[in-house]
Amino acid sequence: MDLFKNRRLIIATKHKKEAVIAPILEDKLGVKCFIDPEFDTDELGTFSGEIERQNSPLNTARQKCLKAMELNNCDLGIASEGSFGQHPTLFFASADEELLIFIDQKNNLEIVAKVLSTNTNFNGKQVVSENELLEFAESAKLPSHGLILKKSKSETSDMIKGITTIDDLKRGFQYFISKYKSVFVETDMRAMYNPKRMKVIEKATNRLMEKINSFCPKCKTPGFEITDYTKGLPCDLCGSPTNSTVSVTYSCKQCDFSEEKLHPNNKQTEDPMYCNFCNP
Repeated sequence: MDLFKNRRLIIATKHKKEAVIAPILEDKLGVKCFIDPEFDTDELGTFSGEIERQNSPLNTARQKCLKAMELNNCDLGIASEGSFGQHPTLFFASADEELLIFIDQKNNLEIVAKVLSTNTNFNGKQVVSENELLEFAESAKLPSHGLILKKSKSETSDMIKGITTIDDLKRGFQYFISKYKSVFVETDMRAMYNPKRMKVIEKATNRLMEKINSFCPKCKTPGFEITDYTKGLPCDLCGSPTNSTVSVTYSCKQCDFSEEKLHPNNKQTEDPMYCNFCNP
């Protein structure tokens, strides 16, 4: 895309996210990606709890991106922020939500993409035996995925990160058991120690590219995206409105042009099983 071709773009990361982000951006946008190895994104929060994230994921990613751009005299940047916990609708399932922000100060653009995925090994457990520890390690996909050991879930003063071998795990376990009588083991959610997370970041990058490649019909600005959903797709049996989407509204941040598009899921009616009248 000529708007971005051959421009320098900084990826604000210290956890090797450029491995999945850079190839997509360089191929699709023609940018020249780079990182600043001195830029410490952990100052804005760590997954392991030493530094609490003070702002929302979006504001944290924006702050991260703008700071990296400022320090490197670059007007084009991208940053990501992950959040982990229980899935909002699937009970007993963990989820990884990855947010990416793309900022172009030259053209006054800010484009955001999110992906919510259950493809995560996010977990943690207080253990007192080596068997418990090894069972957890197997379920967490060690050695391809890293682990963290610490005194307890909430105490972070004594911690070993980036464990990727059984031998290191056992040595760490013996240290904590001898000192504290138990140990909290958790998945290391930093991207370079978590291939599952890297896959979700890659998916979010592709979704971001879809948004960047969506142009406003009026002013041709990238980032013409869905900003509203209208429910009411009629039931195929009785015709009553359902909670399914009948239309979406696309909007441009640059010129405020908006456009409604009917039947975004290529359906003009909904299955009666989703109708509150036919299937109360």
